Amino acid sequence: MKTTNSRSSRFGKNPFVHQLKLTGREKLKIALMSVTVFPVRLLLVSFLMLLAWPFAFTASLCRSEFVIEPQSWWRRFIDLSLRVIMRAMWFCGGFHWIKVKGERAAPSEAPILTVAPHSAYFDAIPVTMTMCSIVTKLESRSIPVWGTLISYIRPVFVFRSDQDSRRKTVEEIKRRAQSGGKWPQIMIFPEGTCTNRSGLILFKAGAFIPGLPVQPVILRYPNKLDTVTWTWQGPGAFKILWLTLCQPHNSMEIEYLPIYTPSEEEKKNPALFANNVRKLMAKALELPLTDLSFDDREISLSQGPLRIHDYSSLLEFNQLICRLGLRAGTTGKALEEQARRARKLQGDTLGLDDFAQFLNLPVTDTLEQVHSFFDQHGAGQIDIRHYVTALSVVHRPLKPMETLKLAFKMYESEETGEILEEDLAVVFEIMLGVKEVDLSGMFLVLEGPDTGRISYAELQNFIQKFRNFALECLDFKDHPRKFCVARETRCNGNNQEKNKDN
Repeated sequence: MKTTNSRSSRFGKNPFVHQLKLTGREKLKIALMSVTVFPVRLLLVSFLMLLAWPFAFTASLCRSEFVIEPQSWWRRFIDLSLRVIMRAMWFCGGFHWIKVKGERAAPSEAPILTVAPHSAYFDAIPVTMTMCSIVTKLESRSIPVWGTLISYIRPVFVFRSDQDSRRKTVEEIKRRAQSGGKWPQIMIFPEGTCTNRSGLILFKAGAFIPGLPVQPVILRYPNKLDTVTWTWQGPGAFKILWLTLCQPHNSMEIEYLPIYTPSEEEKKNPALFANNVRKLMAKALELPLTDLSFDDREISLSQGPLRIHDYSSLLEFNQLICRLGLRAGTTGKALEEQARRARKLQGDTLGLDDFAQFLNLPVTDTLEQVHSFFDQHGAGQIDIRHYVTALSVVHRPLKPMETLKLAFKMYESEETGEILEEDLAVVFEIMLGVKEVDLSGMFLVLEGPDTGRISYAELQNFIQKFRNFALECLDFKDHPRKFCVARETRCNGNNQEKNKDN
């Protein structure tokens, strides 16, 4: 696959990874706080949460999720009581003062608040301060105590088991947003997942489909030690709670930006509306934009012996096939069928029209971009096996051995079940997102005669011997080993020693 330097800059630092490194002094401070302050804080936080439960439970009785109800005096009293209890709970958790900038707009002026970056479960603080509705999965209301509090704010529930859930969720957001301020404001985190605040990932379009004014809200945690970030790879929920409650003070800033009113073009194009709001929020946060989305997280988090080394080209490929609607229809069975058809071509190359026919799609600019990804020599022809391999990688990035097995089915000899060294090198280039893979070192240490061929079983056994197979046993352009003079090696290093002895 082709790669360019601009792609790496577009994706930047991985937003789904948070590495928390503690100094000796910080470890000592946490140890002292763990046996003094932490137990007291945990007890107080738990007590206040339990205290809030009967208020929320009472107010939620006989309450419809779809009908607007007048705020009676006793509901207003419960609402005020819950705000006070929740603020006291956050205070006991170390959030002693929360700096609020700007002014929150009225629901009639901005029915939707878009909040970013979403990086912690402490992002619930502005929700409890405003009692806005949120969009959350249906399973959330089953959480003991906290689920009742969530139900109280009348959220828009997402039914993940329902295939039509996304459309129904957008329709409900639109219905409430167009009520003229009769429904509570909806607070939406358009990133759709938690990141490490290194940049703003792509926004989902749900908050912007109604085409109504939104008020951007930005969150900051200006602590010296970041114990609040909770994302896909890093400290778990309980560790974050423990470390945060062990901090003398936890800083937080909430800033309400001016209302953003969409243009006629933005009303017709929610993706454009979302991206323009994202740019505005990134500028206020002084953060870069990163062209990653919730759907890209598994690609950027691949691990193991065949982890993706440079995921920039695969991420761009993934976004293109999503635009074509190919990602949604990809299944293991569909991949097997495409691999079977690709094998029949026996390496024959396809032009753009033949490629479109293979996928049963019309020729478009996006399809031409996908085709060019695999046109290494600029001749307008591609090996369809390269495309199928890449599609398998982005479909199941956490299962590289399944992709490798699929590739063998397309490339292996019918007589021996083996694959040529040069074909395997191409497969690894696609799977790892790298260039110019050299397998000569690996083939030298394989047991048996060096025939330049290998079976899937032999390769599988060999990979299992090395925890970091790609880095230890393969050579490729810009390999990290080339920049580490004193790096210990196990595979290629051994080969080099053998070569010296010979």
